[in-house]
Amino acid sequence: MVAVCERIAVIGAGSWGSVLANTLVLNGLKVRIWSRRQEQVDELNNLHTNRHYLADFEYDSRLQATTELKKVIEGATVILLVVPTKAIRMVSRQIAALLAPNDKKTVIAHASKGLELGTHKRISEIIAEEIPEDRRNGIVALSGPSHAEEVACHDLTLVTAASENQEAAKHIQKIFMNEYFRVYTNSDIIGVELGAAFKNIIALGAGALHGLGYGDDAKAALITRGLAEIARLGVALGAEPLTFIGLTGVGDLIVTCTSVHSRNWRAGDQLGRGEDLKKVVANMGMVIEGINTTKAAYELAQQEKIEMPITEAIYDVIYKGRKIKDAILELMKREGRSEEETKN
Repeated sequence: MVAVCERIAVIGAGSWGSVLANTLVLNGLKVRIWSRRQEQVDELNNLHTNRHYLADFEYDSRLQATTELKKVIEGATVILLVVPTKAIRMVSRQIAALLAPNDKKTVIAHASKGLELGTHKRISEIIAEEIPEDRRNGIVALSGPSHAEEVACHDLTLVTAASENQEAAKHIQKIFMNEYFRVYTNSDIIGVELGAAFKNIIALGAGALHGLGYGDDAKAALITRGLAEIARLGVALGAEPLTFIGLTGVGDLIVTCTSVHSRNWRAGDQLGRGEDLKKVVANMGMVIEGINTTKAAYELAQQEKIEMPITEAIYDVIYKGRKIKDAILELMKREGRSEEETKN
């Protein structure tokens, strides 16, 4: 059983961060959540809502929100980061300055999905660089096929807690597990983080197919071949192959490529309908991680000499202004191959 006195800090009050925080409150833990915006903090504390992200959801009144990072992490046994990838390094650096050296009681976890532009580093790598080892007890990635909207209404959800430190992974598993939210552990944090990041690229493509009016055959083909190229690059970067047929591989890929809850799918759908990329980004009101991840994955594939035709096509659409229909036509007219081929 989870100790009721245990205190959890959640950094980031978007849809996913706030719902994960609420889940922990319902599990009997003391939870503080951080937001940089005072108006959002006031809304969570006084109205118990977060309408910009989840319009019709009411949070447990025991969830405490604040803009003071020091107050949030004080006494926390777990610090969970749920902020956009581009903010991970800055926030981790701020957290490190507030954690006492030689205090290894704090597990650092994250539930974000992406790669850092420029460095191409995974989120756990960024955290490890910014928060010294003597100020943390393991780094855990919490990831899997999950939408905030569905976890909020207690739909059945299964995710993975991945870490090289299995004690830390099991601790995250323990605090989150309940009758509707099941957590598995995994030691392959490389594969889990890469699968979580790369699936957003394929979700953009799935949304675009829908926006163009293509049906289930095209969607199934994209998901299947998308998984193949995600796994190729992931294994080249040190991931275990079997991770990509698990929750954070094929599981996350399916849910992100088939659901209107996915902002990457919605962005792709709008692009498929002919909307301008800048307008799509502006209208979303939330970060579309797949856009930056497409660039990072494309550059990594070039670096590792890994063939990723779908990723390259989506990169050309986003960063070179290519027409989606032209990119699809080129993919379909590629030279015939054997499905058994796994290399270039």
